[in-house]
Amino acid sequence: MTPTIGVTTSARSGWRIFPLVAFNVWLAGGRAVRWVAGEPSEVDGVDGIIIGGGDDISPDLYEGSLIASSRLDPARDEMEEALVCAAMEQGKPVLGICRGSQMINVALGGRLDQDAYHTYAKSEHYRTILPRKTVEIVPGTRLAAHAGTVPMKVNALHSQAVSTLGRGLRVAARDGGGMIQAIERTEEPFALGVQWHPEHLFYAHRQRAIFRALVAAARARRAADPQLAEVDRRAPHPA
Repeated sequence: MTPTIGVTTSARSGWRIFPLVAFNVWLAGGRAVRWVAGEPSEVDGVDGIIIGGGDDISPDLYEGSLIASSRLDPARDEMEEALVCAAMEQGKPVLGICRGSQMINVALGGRLDQDAYHTYAKSEHYRTILPRKTVEIVPGTRLAAHAGTVPMKVNALHSQAVSTLGRGLRVAARDGGGMIQAIERTEEPFALGVQWHPEHLFYAHRQRAIFRALVAAARARRAADPQLAEVDRRAPHPA
């Protein structure tokens, strides 16, 4: 059966971002449902989740300091931190996009660099949805298994980045200046966070592979649940 993927979005801009994420999920063989802070969002009802992009994460979650340029959404922070923790407890896969990658790290006890381009002065500082930034994928990672190890051109809209890794996470990609651009869990359940926005790059097969990896993990998780597997077995199939 088609895996259902819960997708968190901003209350302000999610109406225009969600259709693009949903399109990528559909291309990968899944079905997306939108989640917004203040409305129901239950991990029990989906097979996997995507933590989407958007505002900065409050430094209160990782004992950081606030900088003047930060734009925060505390209600969304609370929702997404709880969702990541619930997904890990239930063994359901998670994909984090930009802010979402940072949230995976924070929810698992990691920290962020509030002014990443100041720390990594040699990193290419682009702010565009066009694939202009080059990232190096670490061999032997989940990301490499799905997208290969050839240097990848991506977009970039972020100012913060992962600094200290959370529990069970490793670096999956960096840019030329050393800034972390992707993180992932070393064990099950699947969790992958990318600092760029692959939803805008659906024309690139390596970016679509990121969504396929999530949907495949969600399908495998569903098949491993005896109750859900029985429901799927009994469901009518197209002629």
